Amino acid sequence: MRTILIVGAGQAGLQLALGLQSHGYDVTVMTDRPADAIRDGRVMSSQCMFDAALRTERALGLDLWAGEAPQIEGIGVTVLGPDGARAIDWVGRLDGSAQSVDQRLKMSTWLETFAARGGRVEVRQATVADLDRLAPAYDLVLVAVGKGELASLFERDTDRSPFDRPQRALAAAYVDGLGPRPGHDIPVVGFNLVPEAGEFFVLPALTAAGPCDVLLWEALPGGPADVFGGVTEPDEVLRGIVDLMRTFVPGEYERTLNGIEVTDAGSTLVGRITPVVRRPVGELPGGGAVLGVADVVVTNDPITGQGSNSAAKCAAVYLDAILAHGGRPFDRGFMQAAFDRFWQDARAVTEWTNAMLDPAPEYVANVIAVAGRLPAVADRFANGFNDPGDWERWLLDPDKAAAYLASVSAQD
Repeated sequence: MRTILIVGAGQAGLQLALGLQSHGYDVTVMTDRPADAIRDGRVMSSQCMFDAALRTERALGLDLWAGEAPQIEGIGVTVLGPDGARAIDWVGRLDGSAQSVDQRLKMSTWLETFAARGGRVEVRQATVADLDRLAPAYDLVLVAVGKGELASLFERDTDRSPFDRPQRALAAAYVDGLGPRPGHDIPVVGFNLVPEAGEFFVLPALTAAGPCDVLLWEALPGGPADVFGGVTEPDEVLRGIVDLMRTFVPGEYERTLNGIEVTDAGSTLVGRITPVVRRPVGELPGGGAVLGVADVVVTNDPITGQGSNSAAKCAAVYLDAILAHGGRPFDRGFMQAAFDRFWQDARAVTEWTNAMLDPAPEYVANVIAVAGRLPAVADRFANGFNDPGDWERWLLDPDKAAAYLASVSAQD
């Protein structure tokens, strides 16, 4: 029986661990927190998982909340004018529903499921020295922790990493009491573009206590919405988010007027993320090698909502690669090849996400405007969140975008 060590108990690490376990591999998961601490801790993300990523969970019987989580059926795009009025406002329909499940609920449940099925869970803060000592006892070691000391094992890929600092200041809150979104009849991810300030997202979600909504500000660093430095208390974070809603997205602010509150004491998160791509093979001091997983090697800003989606797809790619490798050694060539397969999807995500962090070029602004009167364009835009590779086929190139709009207009 082949032995695998996975360091990290997030979306990718646990999905991969449970997948390998189901195929008879001897898997150990090392995590810095037990399941109850994850469940009772602070939120880890503002995730929205689209159909393609959810299918990788369903294939392993891990989509456990489909009957409880709100089913998201579209992407609502709003561009705010200088006076806060909605200059553009439309919804594109998704071909398959998306959903958002609080990762505290998901990861604690998955970790308990893994242990209940006989998997070994070691609770400790892993160090490079730990991995150097433990690696010889395993056929393969995977690192699925993108922060802290272990990230230093993976060299920054300068050719694929155009940023050396965070491009947005983030503030998220899970809330109860938010009113319905006016003007649209399906549950959507609300994507509000606020010139000179950043972006504001609203999406329905599921947390341990039941359905809720997630509010997320992506503020331009140093801009008027970058106000959360040093703010940590949940009520203060929520107050800051609502104040910005009142100022910049008054239509969304109206949904708070009956009173909203945080779902629990750990339901807010603030921070900044530097987008980066790292080389996938980490070299240990003793000469061993480890394979980086998901956001350890490809970290994107949350502006396109792809973090958990990319993690799920990485887990699926690595699972297939490990199973196909059979009894051969998991050498550096295997590690690089497994990452290269993941990069086929992750490259499109990275290019699209990085493009979204820059001011929209005029032709993209035109596409967003045209989508308001051509539902086919709005729907294709929405489904790009499920299939990021499609952006390269039309939106990321001005000539392709113009040709596509002309073809749709001709059919209208």
